[in-house]
Amino acid sequence: MADPRRIVGVIGGLGPAATADFFSRIVQRTEARRDQDHLHIIIDNNPLIPDRNAARRGEGPSPGPELAASAQRLEAAGADILCMACNTAHAYETEIRAAIRCPFISMIDATLEDMSRRCPEVRTVGVLAVDACLEAELYQKGLLARGRSAVILGGGGQASFMTAINAVKAGETGDDPARRMRAAVQDLVTQGAEAIIAGCTEIPLVLKKSDAPIRLISSTDALVERVIIAAGGRLRQTDQFA
Repeated sequence: MADPRRIVGVIGGLGPAATADFFSRIVQRTEARRDQDHLHIIIDNNPLIPDRNAARRGEGPSPGPELAASAQRLEAAGADILCMACNTAHAYETEIRAAIRCPFISMIDATLEDMSRRCPEVRTVGVLAVDACLEAELYQKGLLARGRSAVILGGGGQASFMTAINAVKAGETGDDPARRMRAAVQDLVTQGAEAIIAGCTEIPLVLKKSDAPIRLISSTDALVERVIIAAGGRLRQTDQFA
C-alpha cells in the first residue's frame, strides 16, 4: 500500500543554522514511535542564494531566480509540497510559485493564521524582523488585512536587532545577541505591542518564550505545524517557543 503522506521540499540555507533548526523542530513536533512515522523531507541547503537584505538595498542581485531554481530542484527530486525556512525571502514568493506545479506553503500566512488562532483578542502586534522583511511589509500588510496594527522597532533598536541577527548567523548564540533581542522585545512592548511575531528564523536560536512578558508567535514553529499537517504527519501536542 502506498504511503499517503506527501514528501516535503524545503528551500533552505537562509541561513543554514535556521534551516537546521527548522528541520529539528519538524522531527520534535512529529508524533512518532519509529523512524517510519516521520516525514520524508528533502532540503536544498543553498547558502549561495544572493543576500535578501543587500538586494532590497539595491546593492546586490535579486535572490528570486535562485529561489525559483531551488524550488524546481526540489520538485524534480520528488517533493509534493514546498516550503521555505526564511521570512524575508517570501518577498519573492511569486517567482517561486511561478516556477513550480506543486503547492507552496507560505511561512507568512502560517504565522499570521497562528497569531489569529492564539491571540484572537490582540489588536496591536509587534513585528520583530530584519530590515528587508520590514521594508517589504510582509507582516504589516497581512496584519492590516486582518484588522490589526503593527508596531516595529525604531532606528537604533532595529540596528541593534540586526547586529544580533548577524551575530547569530556568524555562529554567536551567547549573551550579547540574546540581550539585544530581549531589549527589542521590551521596546515593542513599550510601544504597545500585545503580542509579538518573531518574524526571522534566527530569533528562536537565542530567544525563548520566557524572555518576553507577552506571547511570542514563532514563524518557525507556525510553519513547522502547518507543514506536518499538510504532509499528512501526526502533530505532537506541545507548547514550545510559540
